[in-house]
Amino acid sequence: MKHDVVEKNVGLMIILTIVALSFGTLVELVPLMFDKETNEPIAGLMPLPALELEGRDIYIREGCNTCHSQMIRPLRAETERYGHYSVAGESVYNHPFLWGSKRTGPDLARVGKRYSDDWHRAHLYNPRDVVPESNMPAFPWLFENEIKANITGTKMARLRMVGVPYTDDDIAGAGPAVTGKKEIDALVAYLQQLGILLQSKR
Repeated sequence: MKHDVVEKNVGLMIILTIVALSFGTLVELVPLMFDKETNEPIAGLMPLPALELEGRDIYIREGCNTCHSQMIRPLRAETERYGHYSVAGESVYNHPFLWGSKRTGPDLARVGKRYSDDWHRAHLYNPRDVVPESNMPAFPWLFENEIKANITGTKMARLRMVGVPYTDDDIAGAGPAVTGKKEIDALVAYLQQLGILLQSKR
C-alpha cells in the first residue's frame, strides 16, 4: 500500500511532513496578513510616547513578560477576571508583541489605571509590602538607574522603519522627554497605559 512506502522511508516522511505543515501554516497565516482587523490599529491607539517606550524596554529587559502574559483569551473565566479580551489591533505597533502564555503572575493586558502610581512603585520596590503571598522578585535598582536619554530617539527611528508612525517631532523630542527620569518612572508609565483603550466594566 502507498502509505507503507511513506512510513518505511524516513526521508520521504520528513519531506511530506514539512509540506503538510507548510501548507497548514500558509492556510492559517496568509489570510491574517490581509485581514484589516489584524492590521489596523484600534480606535485611539497611538505609538508609545518616549517615556512609555523606555518603560516597555525595561519591562522586557527585566523579564516581566516571562511571568506575565498580555493576552486575555475570549473565554468567560478570562474576561470576568481581567476584562475585555485581547484583540490584534491593540498590538500593531508592538515590536515584539508581548502576548505570551505564561502566567506565574496575573495577566497585565488591562492593568492600566487599575492601581495608583504609588501602588506600582511599592509593588516593584518590594512586592510583599502590598501582596504578602507574592513570589515576584523586588526591583530596587529601578529607583536608582536613570534612563539613557541619548538613545530613545534612535529607538523610535528604528521602529518607524518597521511601520510605527513616529513623526520627526516625536523622535527629536524623545531625548528631552526622558532626560533625568528614573527607570521606575518609565516602567510605571508603561504599566499605566496597558489596555486602557479596551477596558470593559467588570
